[in-house]
Amino acid sequence: MSIEPDTKDRILATARELFHGRSYADVGIKEICTLAKVQKGSFYHFFPSKQDLAMAVIDNMSDDWAHGFVAEAFDQELPPIERLDYMVDAVYYWQKAAKNVEGRMPGCLFGNLALEVSTRDEVLRARLNAVFEKASARFNETLEQAVELGDMPPLDTAATATAMLAYLEGVILLAKTRNDPDVVRVLGPAIKSIRIEQRHQN
Repeated sequence: MSIEPDTKDRILATARELFHGRSYADVGIKEICTLAKVQKGSFYHFFPSKQDLAMAVIDNMSDDWAHGFVAEAFDQELPPIERLDYMVDAVYYWQKAAKNVEGRMPGCLFGNLALEVSTRDEVLRARLNAVFEKASARFNETLEQAVELGDMPPLDTAATATAMLAYLEGVILLAKTRNDPDVVRVLGPAIKSIRIEQRHQN
């Protein structure tokens, strides 16, 4: 069987759009194949199951983020505090652009999937958790530099990084619920006020 070189990419792109715009459970393999213009045999050549496809979509989106606006936001040439502002702005403009095209905010693919599958699919939960841990590490690195430069007081950078990520994901979820990207623009900057103090060992 001859399979076109871009078949896998078409399947990934189609699934990513459908999972993000709707939900994991709501989208079937048949629909993905139809919209991607591929045969089911070609689908299973690359992805043994829908779960395998979902993991590939998570990895694909994570790579795009890591080399896209996340890399730009956490550019080492930017002062640490400015990186936090850049991250919030990037999320706002991304969600605003999506709403302008689709008429509704898609939210965060990782957050959407985490809410949907974390209690039902341990494999996908673990893959999503790894994505969030990488994102938290970016925040942690930025906070460590901010403390070192004196831009922030001493704090528990790891816990604060996790709290910042949780806050940003929560803001995105609220904005999606209201279908209003301005929620990100208005509430997002408060991420810089999050502080978790170091716990002193007795």
